[in-house]
Amino acid sequence: MTESSTSSNIEHSVIALLDSTGVPYEIIEIDPTFADTAKFCEKYDFPLENSANTIIVASKKKPKTFTASVIRANHRIDVNHVVKPMMNVGKVSFARAEETAELTGMMIGGVTALALPDEVPIYVDHGLMNLEYIILGGGSRSIKIKISPKIFHSIPNAQVVEGLAGE
Repeated sequence: MTESSTSSNIEHSVIALLDSTGVPYEIIEIDPTFADTAKFCEKYDFPLENSANTIIVASKKKPKTFTASVIRANHRIDVNHVVKPMMNVGKVSFARAEETAELTGMMIGGVTALALPDEVPIYVDHGLMNLEYIILGGGSRSIKIKISPKIFHSIPNAQVVEGLAGE
């Protein structure tokens, strides 16, 4: 399968999931050159505060386990004090781009918490939940999703976590 057809399949999976929730959303088609959050916000005039990054964290020891964390783009994730204890593993690190792609089928800049494998827990920073809308990756570097953070109430493996991210 080519990278393009993989991206297309993932986009379809993301859209099918969104449609199944009934939560209103908007697809924003973008130039893949501007998929990285800061470039996207500047080019398409969206506030960084409303952009949410999905970050894959991996355990260091095998068998590797993974989690996804969704935080505001202008915040930092607390991997060692919050994510690691929830994963119940010794050491963790950010997943490498190759690991992320293998696990999710998505490239950095398009990773989304929507349509991840069922076994991947999703941790959502509580600070996102009070926003009117958030911008999420769409599964590829060609689309973003504008949606209410309430979408995470419709994702079975998503859990809102207090203190997941700091400024």
